[in-house]
Amino acid sequence: MKITAIQAQKRKGRYNIFIDGQYRFPVSEEVLIQFRLHKDQEITNDQIQAITDADSISKAYNKALDYLSYQLRTEKEIIQYLQQHDFTDSQIEPVLQRLRNQGYINDLEYAKSYVRTIAKTSDKGPKVITQKLRQKGVLENDIETALEEFSFEDQLQNSIKITQKLARKYHREAFKVKIQKIKNGLFTKGFSSEIATEAINRLGLEKDTDQEREQLRLQGAKIMRRYQRLPLSQRNQKVKMALYRKGFSMDEINQFIDEQN
Repeated sequence: MKITAIQAQKRKGRYNIFIDGQYRFPVSEEVLIQFRLHKDQEITNDQIQAITDADSISKAYNKALDYLSYQLRTEKEIIQYLQQHDFTDSQIEPVLQRLRNQGYINDLEYAKSYVRTIAKTSDKGPKVITQKLRQKGVLENDIETALEEFSFEDQLQNSIKITQKLARKYHREAFKVKIQKIKNGLFTKGFSSEIATEAINRLGLEKDTDQEREQLRLQGAKIMRRYQRLPLSQRNQKVKMALYRKGFSMDEINQFIDEQN
C-alpha cells in the first residue's frame, strides 16, 4: 500500500490521508510530523493502526489542553472530562503523563492554589475544603500539605467574621442556645471546635442578664398561653420543659413560673 495524497482539511492542523487513491483516515499535523508521512510512502496495516492510535491520543491531548485553558484542573477532572468525550483509558493515560511532564497538571499545586483562593474569597473552613478536594480526586497527603496554606490565624480571622454575623442573627436567643448555634454554624462552614471556641472567646461574647430575663419573659408568656387550658401543675411542667429546651436555666425558669403563679 502507498500513500497517494495528503490533503489539508478546512480545520487548521488536520489532514486527510489517501492510500492507493482512496481516502483512509485523518491525522493531526503533530502525527503527520511524528510519523514523517509523505506522498508515495509505502505503508503497512500495522503502521496505519499505530498512526490512528497516535492520532486519537493527539485528539485527547488537545481536548485536555482546551479544558485546561479555562482554569487549573486535577487529574480526576481531566480523566472524567476525556471519558465524557469517549476517549478510552489507553488513550487517556499517555495524555496524563504528557501533561504531568509539561507541568500542566499537578494535584498538589492545584490543591495549594485552591486552598489559598477559598481562604481569601469564601467563608469555608478546612473540613469543607478537604471534602471538596477529595471530590476532585486529590490524595490525602496532598490535601494535608495544601492546608498548610491556611494558617491558624487566618482561619481564626475568617471564623470571627462568621461569629459576628451569627451573633447578630441569634441575638434574641437564650445565651446558651446562641453560643451553640454559633458553634454549629462554624462547624457547618468547616471550622474545628478549637477554632470555634477561640473565635467566640476573642469576641468576648457574654450573657446579658437583663436581655436574657426579657427573652425568658416574652417566650415564657407565649408558651403559657399555649398551655393555658391545662391544669396548673401540668401547665407548669410543659412550660418548664419548653423553656429549658430553648436554653434558659432552670433557676431562671422556676423564678419566672413562681412570678406567674
